[in-house]
Amino acid sequence: MTLENNRKAAYDFFDQIWNKRDESAIDRFIALDAAGNDPKFGVGRESFREQWKKWQAAFPDLHFDVQEVICEGNRVVSRWHLTGTHTGAEFLGQPPTGNKVSVDGVSIDTIKDGIVLDGFDAWDSLGFRQQLGILPKD
Repeated sequence: MTLENNRKAAYDFFDQIWNKRDESAIDRFIALDAAGNDPKFGVGRESFREQWKKWQAAFPDLHFDVQEVICEGNRVVSRWHLTGTHTGAEFLGQPPTGNKVSVDGVSIDTIKDGIVLDGFDAWDSLGFRQQLGILPKD
């Protein structure tokens, strides 16, 4: 794939899976044996799907604003901003709080033929937990 195709795949991944909440897009964008650095997401498409369902249930208005995508070969770096309101299901042991969350993050993925093979996410998980009320803000 060209760099432009990889860039488009990264934008489409966030838009279709996360923002449009299209569960069938997981089958189009995530490899069967995809792996990431977050042990909660486990290994494989179905493990990703289960975690995705938890995020969707807890944050019905979850949104990723992809601010920048940089490609080199099959490596794709996406800088994003996540927002949402915890009005749905329990998340990380915390019952719905109604709290708004707003955090920045970066995803580094290997994309081949439009499919994410592996990924590494770095994001403000401390700030996220503080905004949810799981951890104190100071």
